[in-house]
Amino acid sequence: MNTQTSLGRRLRLGMVGGGQGAFIGAVHRIAARLDDRYELVAGALSSKPDVAAASAAELFIAPDRSYDSFEDMARQEAAREDGIDVCAIVTPNHLHFPAVMAMLDAGIHVICDKPLCLTVQEAEQIEAKIAEAGLLFALTHNYTAYPMVREARQMVADGELGNIRLVQVEYAQGWMATRVEDTDNKQATWRADPAKAGMGGALGDIGTHAHNLANFVSGLEISELCADVDAIVPGRKLDDNVQILLRYANGARGMLWASQVAVGHENGLRLRIYGDKGSIEWGQEHPNQLLFRKLDARPELITRGGPGNGANGQRNIRVPSGHPEGYLEGFASLYTDFADQLTAHISGAKIDPASCLVPGVKEGLDGMKFVEAVVRSGQDGAVWVKM
Repeated sequence: MNTQTSLGRRLRLGMVGGGQGAFIGAVHRIAARLDDRYELVAGALSSKPDVAAASAAELFIAPDRSYDSFEDMARQEAAREDGIDVCAIVTPNHLHFPAVMAMLDAGIHVICDKPLCLTVQEAEQIEAKIAEAGLLFALTHNYTAYPMVREARQMVADGELGNIRLVQVEYAQGWMATRVEDTDNKQATWRADPAKAGMGGALGDIGTHAHNLANFVSGLEISELCADVDAIVPGRKLDDNVQILLRYANGARGMLWASQVAVGHENGLRLRIYGDKGSIEWGQEHPNQLLFRKLDARPELITRGGPGNGANGQRNIRVPSGHPEGYLEGFASLYTDFADQLTAHISGAKIDPASCLVPGVKEGLDGMKFVEAVVRSGQDGAVWVKM
């Protein structure tokens, strides 16, 4: 549902980070424009003023709306009659908290890349500020917006798998199998730096995606975990491989593996959930297929846009079945669902519940609790710790 007409305009978007040489900023800009719901009008695109100005010029942002700092941007945009409605935060992890808080303090809604911040304490401050200010907040765990992931979530919720017994999730990459942080690879440099990435390396970068995906689809919450946390590449300051045993509040058991040193793997995010009536299996590298196995029955391959998909699986599908749809469209679906929420909020209309599958501050806080519990377990010798 496109509620854009109730405002009579696109939503005005600002961006912190995402200037020249940045990867994720371009992804967010594509996502914002794919369904034509946003217009990028302001930015603090780099901490280096010359890079910020050059980046803004490339994106046709007016010079007077290119800012040298996110503090200036928040203050000046909040004072404008045509100021931004929402700001996307696409910086390295260590800047998420101050940038988010600056926008919230100025009364500006926020879309933030994951993870939410660096610590549970920061996450709790963000959560309290959002509640105090009455603002909307989205966290871009983009895999939750893949149609077949939403279809899987609905199947679990509808009881098609029965009582959930086992959850297995893995996220395997191989791009940091050598010391790429010692090269000019900008993405590797900050991810390997505890001051910028936080307490988790692969854990914070992709482990949080695996954790979020498993929780999103299963509907379960982890009660305890036991983690083996390794920095396999010599001299690396943060983990590059984590293997975690999970116990869920309903009695289910699980395993999570996240690695950036799994040679040969590109983006191997995979989820398997087993109940007493059936199981589902989904892999990010073949995102338009969901394998459903019923007890004592033939396996069923469910395809994106195919017959029998539920409302969640059908939402935001843009191309006919059989055509690839994945990473960029997943981001775009989050942006579009959030646009529906924000447009309704601004215009005083009721927010459509169908648009509310977008992860928010709760998922961000859960992610930080997960990271801290894993690190604590690993530091104490792979012992069981409570979430």
